[in-house]
Amino acid sequence: MEDGRSIREKLEGRELRIFCNYSMLLLFAAGIINMEAEGGGVLAAARGLWTIVVSRDALITDYFELVGYGAAFWNAFLVMGMGLWLLHREKVRFTGLTMAAVFINAGYALWGKNPVNILPILLGTYLYAMVHGAQLSRYIYTGFFGTSLAPLVTELVYELPFDKWVNLLLSIAAGILIGFILPGLSVHTASMHMGYNLFNVGFSAGIVAFVIVCVLKSFGIESQSVMIWRSGRPFWIAAGLYGYFASAFLYGLYLARWDIKSILKIWKHPGRAVADFVLMEGVGCTLMNMALVGTVSATYILLIGGDFSGPMVGAILTAFGFSAFGAHVRNYFPVLLGVFLSTFLNQFTPVTPGMQLAAVFAVGLAPLAGRFGVFAGMVAGMLHAAIVMCTSQMYGGLNLYNNGFSAGWVAIIMVPGLESFTTRMNEEKRMNEEKRKGKCFMNRKKQEKS
Repeated sequence: MEDGRSIREKLEGRELRIFCNYSMLLLFAAGIINMEAEGGGVLAAARGLWTIVVSRDALITDYFELVGYGAAFWNAFLVMGMGLWLLHREKVRFTGLTMAAVFINAGYALWGKNPVNILPILLGTYLYAMVHGAQLSRYIYTGFFGTSLAPLVTELVYELPFDKWVNLLLSIAAGILIGFILPGLSVHTASMHMGYNLFNVGFSAGIVAFVIVCVLKSFGIESQSVMIWRSGRPFWIAAGLYGYFASAFLYGLYLARWDIKSILKIWKHPGRAVADFVLMEGVGCTLMNMALVGTVSATYILLIGGDFSGPMVGAILTAFGFSAFGAHVRNYFPVLLGVFLSTFLNQFTPVTPGMQLAAVFAVGLAPLAGRFGVFAGMVAGMLHAAIVMCTSQMYGGLNLYNNGFSAGWVAIIMVPGLESFTTRMNEEKRMNEEKRKGKCFMNRKKQEKS
């Protein structure tokens, strides 16, 4: 017991940083193992990384299918490593929001982000901080989330009608502009959905992408979505995910001093942003919650016969990360169920790639179910499934957080009505309670007189 307490004391304040480094090393190891299995070794993986950098990244570009598992995992390792280095450089405290930002970047590094196309956007965020006389740490999360428009940076290199070096410079300038715009815009979009869409920057990025694509179309420059998707459910990926989530759960259980019931405290929160479970309830139960949500999302894909493609593994890692910042099993399950039930009413099946992604990414609407109940969550999931299949066409697949954009519209549409209905119900409840108290007071007075 003494040794256990001393280890916990040594870990205090560094628990999440250590876990993120552990996760990054697992990505590196997965890359090495798959390089050997695929043949070609490090040189083949380097060529794969170069292919990722120079290829279009519009939705949906599955790096597992494009370059193989080894190079894809190494790309995720590099992107995650860049993020962790920036957090270390800026001396940012690791919280639930940190976990959401780190794991969404690691996940999307399997289908759309690479160490090159995210740099201009991060530079734009850095310039925004400089102009406002602030440290990068103040806006670093917006910069991380803002890399959802990294495919647009790559796309401009190929679509602009100038010399390739001019195109490259203009694409870098566009990325810097995006990174400069998003910090201010994301503050305003958060007020639009009132914190019920966890993917707020995905919503603001969708607006920016739509405007830029419209401007490009006015000059006759048009981008088209793509579909590169690896089908199948390799056993080793499923085993790796479950093993990883089990290790996260056990680590959290240890940090929570083996109190498994501590996770119930998280389930009491509706999850509406800002709901940082690390700050609210502690690291241990947060990691256990992350493990459970990750397990639920992976199990859903297995049960419907879906695919462990790069995008799906990336989506699962995203849900895993946001389970430290608003999502838990109790508020996620209704919207997940809503997406599944929608497939019995619309033209899509549960295994349609877009519907697989919609189900896992419905985690962004979890606060809506947490605040307004199971039925509202199911309706939100069904509406999300309908909207998300259309929105990608608005910006040619150049906003990776398409589900975040869709979730924003779902919240904007549903929340005002739900809020007004809830307010009316609460007001009626209050008035009835006051009438009841008034009757009790009058009856008491009558008894005193008699």
